Amino acid sequence: MEYIDGFVVAVPTANRDIYKQHAERAAVVFKEYGALRLVECWGDDVPEGKVTSFPMAVQRKPDETVVFSWISWPSKEVRDEGMKKVMEDPRLQSDTNPMPFDGKRMIYGGFQMIVDA
Repeated sequence: MEYIDGFVVAVPTANRDIYKQHAERAAVVFKEYGALRLVECWGDDVPEGKVTSFPMAVQRKPDETVVFSWISWPSKEVRDEGMKKVMEDPRLQSDTNPMPFDGKRMIYGGFQMIVDA
């Protein structure tokens, strides 16, 4: 089964178009290094929680929107090698493709698929 990298981040709502352009540029690079798919989802119905929630997890501010994203890879091995190349690629360095959000509040991780129905 595929291997998934998942991300949740708070993006200034005013940066939606900039974020979309950033993600589209990044998608080209990720796919070049083996990713099968990169999906970016702009929060539309993301409620505040009392104990936990996406907004709480990323310390969303009133002028921000929660974004949920994932990248699918053919395997963890392809992901490990591809991610190393992605991080070194000059097209994704902060001076050429700056992140339009606070990367310190991004939540991310790698996941083994166990059901794909």
